[in-house]
Amino acid sequence: MAGTAVDVSGVSKTFRIYHDRNQSLKATVLKGGRAKYEEFKALDDVTFEVPEGGTFGLLGRNGSGKSTLLKCIAGILSPNTGTITTRGRIAAMLEVGSGFHPELTGRENVYLNGSILGMSKQQIDNRFDSIVDFSGIEKFIDQPVKNYSSGMYVRLGFAVSIHTEPDVLLVDEVLAVGDMDFQAKCRAKFADFKASGRTVVVVSHGLEGMREFCDRAAWLEQGVLQEVGPATAIIDKYRDSGNVTEIIEGGGQRHGSGELYIDTIELVGESGAVDNEIRTGESPTIRLNFEARRPVERPNFKIAIETLEGVRIWSTSCKQLGWQPDSVQVGQGSMDFHLDRLALAPGEYVVNAEVWRDESTTPVDSLTGSFRFGVHAGTPFALEGVLAMDARIVAKLPGQ
Repeated sequence: MAGTAVDVSGVSKTFRIYHDRNQSLKATVLKGGRAKYEEFKALDDVTFEVPEGGTFGLLGRNGSGKSTLLKCIAGILSPNTGTITTRGRIAAMLEVGSGFHPELTGRENVYLNGSILGMSKQQIDNRFDSIVDFSGIEKFIDQPVKNYSSGMYVRLGFAVSIHTEPDVLLVDEVLAVGDMDFQAKCRAKFADFKASGRTVVVVSHGLEGMREFCDRAAWLEQGVLQEVGPATAIIDKYRDSGNVTEIIEGGGQRHGSGELYIDTIELVGESGAVDNEIRTGESPTIRLNFEARRPVERPNFKIAIETLEGVRIWSTSCKQLGWQPDSVQVGQGSMDFHLDRLALAPGEYVVNAEVWRDESTTPVDSLTGSFRFGVHAGTPFALEGVLAMDARIVAKLPGQ
């Protein structure tokens, strides 16, 4: 029978938020040296157990206390009340750049961070190639990490952490960075941890990813534990609770009340084939595949095409096009938007999609930044700008 890897018992954590930080010395003296502050309770009497040999997820909106709790488990913060008991060696990947020196190269930081996490030089030597291969930044390993992107920071830091072979690994949003290949490596490593009886505690807004690899989960709301149980059940209850923001694999965000869920966005070419590439002037279809968990009255589906910089080029909706379903019942369906002629110049673009109820101030679902498509020139002539508009020439030339 599996034991307990982490035991959180009655944990509360309070921070002081000070006001008038920039007041003068005179003002401070006149107030008797007492600074005004208010107390913020990040965690409030949280109790649960994390079983050994599995992956445990922490769910909650931003500011719910997930990261604070992870830091308490790691020993970075101390709770004001309550106790946390851990079994075995702990490694934590909590913040971008933690344990790294910006002026040192990636190679030098592997040795620095590895030694901080308790590895000997010989152990780092033996695992160095595997660490670099896992991170996927071989070409940049001898560059100063101050030139790294935040994603490269996290990937290298996570690679070092998992190669310390901890009994408990604490991870904060590592699946929000990196490409699909890196995310697949993370999942495979989580599976290896589980097979060897080790434990992963992970914070993520990627609910579908957590559904896939988490066995159990805890849901926090404003520092208060709402529920603990099987991951699938907790994720469903959390998503059904209201306006939840979720990180989508490969980039993008989702939020909404959750009665209807846009599963995928597809670009269908004139031939009927699904593709992410199209030519200027073709007439494609943008398809929203969705699943309704509960009936939705008068849903208004919307789409928008934007540049990668977030400049909106065009948008439309069911209501704008003169048709809106009276209701959508529980089940799966799709909504097709047929474009008579794609007047976009060559480049890469983003499709965002939303579903709203009439008179609602919160979307049923909003999916942004998750679907990209490319446009290629429909003529041998180069086009500049964003739109490929039809035009004709009428000229009056001198002498004619």
